[in-house]
This record gives sequence, C-alpha cells and structure tokens, in this order.
Amino acid sequence: MHIPDTKVALSTASVYPESTSVAFELAEKLGYDGVEVMVWNDPVSQDVEALRRLSDAHRMPILAVHAPCLLITQRVWTTDPWTKLVRARAAAERLGAGAVVVHPPFRWQRQYARDFVEGIGRMAGETDVRFAVENMYPWRYRDREMLAYAPGWDVTEEEYRHFTIDLSHASTSRIDAMEMVRRMGDRLAHIHLADGSGSGKDEHLIPGRGSQPCAELLEHLARTGFGGHVVLEVNTRRSVSAAEREADLAEALAFTRLHLATPARVR
Repeated sequence: MHIPDTKVALSTASVYPESTSVAFELAEKLGYDGVEVMVWNDPVSQDVEALRRLSDAHRMPILAVHAPCLLITQRVWTTDPWTKLVRARAAAERLGAGAVVVHPPFRWQRQYARDFVEGIGRMAGETDVRFAVENMYPWRYRDREMLAYAPGWDVTEEEYRHFTIDLSHASTSRIDAMEMVRRMGDRLAHIHLADGSGSGKDEHLIPGRGSQPCAELLEHLARTGFGGHVVLEVNTRRSVSAAEREADLAEALAFTRLHLATPARVR
C-alpha cells in the first residue's frame, strides 16, 4: 500500500462545547498530524501566543485557521469582517498555518458581500497563506428555502483562487459532492471531512455514518496527489462521556487514514 503525505488534522470545533485546549490534548493522544483552530468565543482560540504554547506543549502543528465567520462569532475580534480576515491571516502567518478557511458573507452584510470576491482575491495575492473559501448551503425551514449567503453558497460559481469543500455542507445542500470536487479542480486546497444523511440539518457526522462519498473523496485525493490537508470537522456534542468523544474521534481518524491509503503502483 502507498500512504500519501496528506496530513490529517483535527478541527477544534470537533470537541465543542469543550475548549480549544481539549482539542489539542485529544489530537496528540489519538495521533492526528495537526490541528485546525476554529476562532470562536473561547478566548484561547483568539490568542496567538496561547495557541503557540498549546501547539508546542502538545507537539501539534497548527495547519489551518478558521476565521470567525459563524453567527455566534460575529463579535469575535471585531464586528468588521475584513478586519477579521486580516487578523486570521496574521494568525496563520505567525503560527505557520498554510490556510485560512473563510465562509461567504451573509446576505445582510451587503457591502462586504458586494466586495467579497475581489477582496479575497486581493488578500490572497498578498500572502503565501491560502484563503480557502468554503461551500455552504441554503437555509431551510419546513418547505421553504432561504438563500442566506452572498454571492452564494455554491462557491464554484465564483473565481476564488482556493476552495474548501465540506461534505456535511454538501449533504445539507443535497448536491453531488464529487461533482463539486470536479468543478473545483486544482483550486481545491482544503478538506472538511464529515458525513451527512441529506437532511436539512448541518450534521457533521463521523465519516462512514452517513450517505456522503467520504471514502470516495479520500481515495480520489490519494490518486490525484492532493497537496492540501484533510481536517476532521465533526459533531461530538451528543457524546455522553469524554470516552465516547475520544472513541468517535479515533474512529474518524482511522477511517480517514484507511481510505487515504491506495494500492501501490506495479512497475
């Protein structure tokens, strides 16, 4: 078997509502290759020096920084979305992370949304850090659908330099994830690996527990020499104990490593 060099990281969001430090502890214990930091309400996630100390203490490199783009993080660092991205880039540069993950703007962020594609392109040209814009999904309530993101949740419709694909978001969108991967082409720079069942909820299931092509995607990455990172961004909020959360994250890592392994070429 051939094991590619693709690093497998744990998103700190995967231990929510536990703290950022717990994610580093589990990543080290379970044998992940690194961590993606979700910048959110936990003060440690916002503090570059605190993150550096955690990274050094647990020998866990920080491979990516997820900018604070969620509804619950609208006041983290600042209320200005461009300042958030400048700070995320600075954090990534200081921590040695290769990517900043960013969501498309919400539709009510009108000026930000109007300038977003051009602005992200400009910022991407000012650094070696990749701004990897993540696919989102339409919001649904009963039989109604609301387009919450602008220019849109399907990021392949815009000329971004780099993309993140999130398979849970693809599931919620009810689209063909592998077709989206094909549209992203060589601009696919970052993976948020999680599963989904196609419901209206953004589930972030452990890979293999839903209907998304998690295994197929990993095998595709291995065959095509993918140069980015695979990040497990899963939901463990229903774990009844710390031991169950740990077992779920170990299962997610084992699944990922198994399907990244490909048959060695016969010469």
